[in-house]
Amino acid sequence: MSIELSFFGATNTVTGSRYLLRAAGASLLVDCGLFQGPKALRLRNWAPPPFPAGDIDAVVLTHAHLDHSGLLPRFIAQGFQGPVHASKGTRDVCAILLPDSGHLQEEEARYANQRGFSRHKPALPLYTEAEARASLERFEAVAFGKKTRVGREFALTLRPAGHILGAATASVECGGVTVVFSGDLGRMNDPIMRPPTPVEEADYLVVESTYGNRRHDPADAQEALGVHLQRALGRGGVVVMPAFAVGRAQALLHYVANLKAKRAIADVPVFLNSPMAISATRLYHRHRKEHRLTEEQCDAMQAVARMVNTAEESRTLNERHGPMIIVSASGMATGGRVLHHLAAFAPDPRNMIVLPGFQAAGTRGAALAAGATEIKLHGGYVPVRAEVVTMDGLSAHADYTEILQWLRGFRRPPRHTYVTHGEPSAADEMRRRIEETLGWAVSVPDYGEKALLG
Repeated sequence: MSIELSFFGATNTVTGSRYLLRAAGASLLVDCGLFQGPKALRLRNWAPPPFPAGDIDAVVLTHAHLDHSGLLPRFIAQGFQGPVHASKGTRDVCAILLPDSGHLQEEEARYANQRGFSRHKPALPLYTEAEARASLERFEAVAFGKKTRVGREFALTLRPAGHILGAATASVECGGVTVVFSGDLGRMNDPIMRPPTPVEEADYLVVESTYGNRRHDPADAQEALGVHLQRALGRGGVVVMPAFAVGRAQALLHYVANLKAKRAIADVPVFLNSPMAISATRLYHRHRKEHRLTEEQCDAMQAVARMVNTAEESRTLNERHGPMIIVSASGMATGGRVLHHLAAFAPDPRNMIVLPGFQAAGTRGAALAAGATEIKLHGGYVPVRAEVVTMDGLSAHADYTEILQWLRGFRRPPRHTYVTHGEPSAADEMRRRIEETLGWAVSVPDYGEKALLG
């Protein structure tokens, strides 16, 4: 049986993950991610899909981060009528992330219309909170390690990938051919999440490369964070930490709780200003088998911060003075309440902005990491005088050495390996390392590229 694999996202970028499998008239979409970063990429979110949405039998999600799941409500509005297969953890996290994404897009459209800074009259959300909630009805939970029939021609097996709650590698079988999608791989020695489960067999492999050209700082991330925090808090500053609502926010709260318990930082107020991060933090009790934290550590992670639920409470934070710590979504400062905190606190040199992990090209986080002296927010420019600290050691992604370690778990080389989900330099460097270290056939696909498998 001939199988066609097409790449419609996460090519030359770390966002918009979307892979299409076709065989014997059946179609399966693996991931349905939101494009983020430069405008040219974001416009793809608004464009019709490069294939008829109504022709797709089913969607498989590797995990819940918006660059893998965030286009789903839009895709349904464009005509997709099938089920969405995902792990139980991914289903639970999507139940938080997707409605919040719709709500934030409605908020941003409303704000743009009030302030008149959008060129669109009126500015519209990509999808609404109601549409996002309706998309959750399509989810069908898949247990880890259990082979499940999906669509008309495919069988799916999910295995834990570490990274965040519910994250999975997806093995898709069709006509005797197995295609494995790594999804986002977690760290081998992450302090919270368990390491990714090895996969032994694949005829074809699609592997991520977010950190394909970098190694994580071997220094203790918690200790390093404590040094930075104490420096800013010591001068009475406000520390703003943009963080993904699932995974990064919880890691930061865990570290801050430990640092306070050890008296390594001052006992200052800590605020978690992201309704979805608040809800996601509670999920760590429900999915205890996927992570390393004890029940007591989960409790401490929740108790260390004051939860900011309403928009009014969020605005009030901007009127407070330091020292204090604010953890708020989004992780690359692309949207959400953290933008208002950056507008309020970035101009003051006493303050600090901590960027905990990878910042995709074209995002405000990437601009801050590169030393931008001003950033565009809500139609205007805000000066950046606060100290900016980038901490790759807090990333939930495997670096290239950890990816290679995971790849060595295969009993035989795949017939071909495709490197995706990385900026161009990272993807090409990961390709070179796989080729030279393992001797595998490997390439970096372009957007829209198609490969015949089998």
